[in-house]
Amino acid sequence: MEYSRPHIALPLSGLILALLISLVVVYFGTFGIGILIILPLAALLFFFMMQHPRNALATALVFAFVSIGASRYIPSLPLGLSVDFALAAVLFSAVFHRKVKTDFKYLKNSLFAVTLLWMSYNIAELFNPEARSIEAWVYAVRGTALYMMLTVPLTLLYANKKRDLDFMIKIILLFSVLASFWGLRQYYIGLDGAENRWLDAGSRSTHVLFGNLRVFSFFSDAGQFGAGIAHSGMIALVLALGPFSTKKRIVLALCALLFFYLMIMSGTRGALMVPVAGSLAYLFASKNFKLMTLGLASLTLIFIFLKFTSIGNDYYQIRRMRSALDPNDASLNVRLANKAKFSEYLKTRPFGGGIGTSGFWGQRFSPGTFLAETPNDSWFIKIWAEMGIVGLGLHVAILAFIALMALFKIWKVNNPRLRQKLLALFAGYVGIAAASVGNPLLGQMPTGLILYMSWAYFYLAEDLDRENHSPKGEIDTKKITTKHSG
Repeated sequence: MEYSRPHIALPLSGLILALLISLVVVYFGTFGIGILIILPLAALLFFFMMQHPRNALATALVFAFVSIGASRYIPSLPLGLSVDFALAAVLFSAVFHRKVKTDFKYLKNSLFAVTLLWMSYNIAELFNPEARSIEAWVYAVRGTALYMMLTVPLTLLYANKKRDLDFMIKIILLFSVLASFWGLRQYYIGLDGAENRWLDAGSRSTHVLFGNLRVFSFFSDAGQFGAGIAHSGMIALVLALGPFSTKKRIVLALCALLFFYLMIMSGTRGALMVPVAGSLAYLFASKNFKLMTLGLASLTLIFIFLKFTSIGNDYYQIRRMRSALDPNDASLNVRLANKAKFSEYLKTRPFGGGIGTSGFWGQRFSPGTFLAETPNDSWFIKIWAEMGIVGLGLHVAILAFIALMALFKIWKVNNPRLRQKLLALFAGYVGIAAASVGNPLLGQMPTGLILYMSWAYFYLAEDLDRENHSPKGEIDTKKITTKHSG
């Protein structure tokens, strides 16, 4: 019997494919099996990102949530650069997508101007005579300025519709729920092998205190998780107070309770500033005096509970939160002592010691130096240490300017649902900025990316409000995983 070419080609192709797979497995072992699984998924992800720049930007936000946690399981892959890859993919998609038109009018605003100003100052720090390493600058500038410089204009240009704002909020809520359940698993069921290895590598002394685990979920550490989940809790809480359906408000309120509970489980005392400062910001921005009175009364009761009672002291997490209000706390005194050391060191260094000279990058690239070996314990002290009083003043001025402009723009929004969403992001921003006084939070992932995208939506408020005046765009918590249209 004679076989046609298609009949021969099909089994021959299968044979060649099986041979290639066998060779990969033989030469690379389990790593090769991982490659065979990951490659098709990576191809699908790349195809999704290339459909539209907004898809790549959403992917960057997802990577910001999961990449650090995933690196505990796949340490051989440079997952820390996944956010950089996704942001680069936004540009690639914009250049090669035939239907995408880039309207640069969206960059004609003060937000992009101050972003450029801050990036320029960071570039100028390359010429700081105190700087120790250009390589340290390359690594560290990603968190201090580069992600901001990329995320703000890319959001303004390619994710400037209501559906993009809604999709961002859905991603935040979805991955915060996942992070919460991951944290509950850590605390009530136990850590897995990869997490225990990470603790044994040096983090156990800060994450297991008096036999109690500080939950860190799939974030970089418990401090970042506590503040990050409190940030999501603030967003969910403000949305729960908005003009949405009763069902959606109940779901959002339950999310807020879950997130704040995990904030407490993280044992991160500084995270308490996120709901406190965020609530005060929301109450002021909402201009609802009845709600403001009720909110202030609630915050006062919480303060009295923590400061003047011993209720709940049997629970370690409550005791730890209560210690945040103790002026004699040993940790606070150490921080104040370190601050005094920085003050003395920086008296003759108005431009700081150079980007990447303190904290983790300092210990990696300039070990043994004063800035590398003295904990900064704060985002603003980090900026002060690396960029001096000039850089700190500029940075604080930019953050305050963005908050002020956001407030004015939100007040002009007519659509009540849109205004509530922007108020939720505003409250989260102020909360994180306040908490960054005591912890190095603002430029960390995913918090930093969420803030930069939030800034863009503050400045897009007028366009979003003008997009339509119907109540469409309400957050659908029931379909929180609905695919974002390209």
